[in-house]
Amino acid sequence: MTRILYVEDEPALGKIVKESLQSRNYEIIMSEDGFSAVNLFKQSNPDICVLDIMLPKMDGYTLAKEIRKLSPQIPIIFLTAKSQVEDVVKGFQTGGNDYLKKPFSLEELIVRIENLLALTKGQKIQNKSEIQFGKYKFYPSRFELHGPNEETKRLSHKEAGILALLLENTNRTTERKDILMAFWGDDSYFNSRNLDVYITKLRDYLKADPNIQIITIKGIGYYFSVS
Repeated sequence: MTRILYVEDEPALGKIVKESLQSRNYEIIMSEDGFSAVNLFKQSNPDICVLDIMLPKMDGYTLAKEIRKLSPQIPIIFLTAKSQVEDVVKGFQTGGNDYLKKPFSLEELIVRIENLLALTKGQKIQNKSEIQFGKYKFYPSRFELHGPNEETKRLSHKEAGILALLLENTNRTTERKDILMAFWGDDSYFNSRNLDVYITKLRDYLKADPNIQIITIKGIGYYFSVS
């Protein structure tokens, strides 16, 4: 049974979502504030976290950072009433994998939960301690990329995840939509532009080895070439 840490300070909404998820055979560990949620996380070892942003004692952004220290790979979904681009970006920067604006439908929440769980379970490469490719070494659990001149680049959670997905498909094409659904939960224009930024960053990180290329296949996705 999938175990979800759900942190929500609105009692009425929390009760509805908790009972609805339980009726779908999810196990729900619930907290109403960020501070107590940290201890619950340690005790319950959940499979995924669903966090409201506006929380008492410790906000969702700070809570996500604390959870990331304890478990770098766990999927995190933010629930937010905020709609400003900077709020969404901050959510991703603090370790969120996805976000859902209030009000939301239970069905949409479940789809996003299952998408993230499938991605986490499917990324076998992230279970490896070290991956050598070209002149680089990638340490998935540490989010580190070591270059040919022994420089170390600390990757964000999303950068590491996208690189792992590309590495799983070395010398094959990874569809753009698959990346968007895995890391953002939908293929909207806004998220598509975010993906462009991440791909540009990864190309820059890997530019010291000309035998490694992330080739855009227009209208389809990216071909990760290692020769």
